[in-house]
Amino acid sequence: MTADRRTVLRTAAKLAALSAAGGLLTSCGSGTPRRADTGTLAAHPGSVDPQHTTDPAWNGGEGPASPAPTTPGAAGEPQPGGEPTPAAAQASAPASAAPTPPVLTPLAAGTPYEVVYGPRTGKNVALTVHGSGDPKLATTLLEAAEQRGVKLTVMAVGSWLDQQPQMARRILDGGHELGNHTQNHLNISAMTPDQARAEIAQCADRLTRLTGSMGRWFRPSAAQYATSMVRDQAKAVGYEHVLSFDVDPRDYNDPSAAELQRRVLGSVRGGSVVALHMGHQCTIDALPAILDGLAKAGLKPVTASQLCA
Repeated sequence: MTADRRTVLRTAAKLAALSAAGGLLTSCGSGTPRRADTGTLAAHPGSVDPQHTTDPAWNGGEGPASPAPTTPGAAGEPQPGGEPTPAAAQASAPASAAPTPPVLTPLAAGTPYEVVYGPRTGKNVALTVHGSGDPKLATTLLEAAEQRGVKLTVMAVGSWLDQQPQMARRILDGGHELGNHTQNHLNISAMTPDQARAEIAQCADRLTRLTGSMGRWFRPSAAQYATSMVRDQAKAVGYEHVLSFDVDPRDYNDPSAAELQRRVLGSVRGGSVVALHMGHQCTIDALPAILDGLAKAGLKPVTASQLCA
């Protein structure tokens, strides 16, 4: 075989190999990447009771748009070195596991549908807080309670959870209890039955998606007690109990820490359910003295479920 013929044969073999490789790459890359589900919760703007609002973000609204990808190549295309882009990796990753629902303390037989206070002969009291406002203040209040070994019952507003979804797990991970305080914190007693049910159901949906449970307790917004209409709608959504309260120190008016302490300790007694609020510095400042006063009176702060156990 001459040198020229050997050269022709070698060139033909190389071309055949390259053609085969090119066909294989086209076949493997022909699939369309699946679009990743971001799982973003839509915000639902709504006005709220100004007496209970200090955080403008409470009224809803969407955050800034996500920045465009800065990695080389379009989403799903290989980057230099053959590594997939983050978007492609996310698209091919399995869906996140559903959250594990919290374990609820069993309630005593005969617990009424609407709980205003617990057994008066006992020494337990429930410190409940409405979940709203600046997440930094909310976290500080949780930490202040945890440092004293105290567990709170947080009645969260759904629109707040839309904007601060991380707070749902933060509350439960701290050993606290989490309940439903409507989606937008409007005057639920003045609504039609369908409107009231929607307010309860929307917040229940937020809680379920974030924690795996809608919580045991529902508390009406802008009201101390539930009307018969509100109770009926809470039952229709699936709530077995409404949590009202008998001690309202009005910390949403931002009194001094000393005045807030006086209001709580002057009204609380065995079985009381105290209504406090996140997002207020006075509540954080007053909490240590309130806990000291409860201990001096022989009273023990517990969750609402523990109060009714």
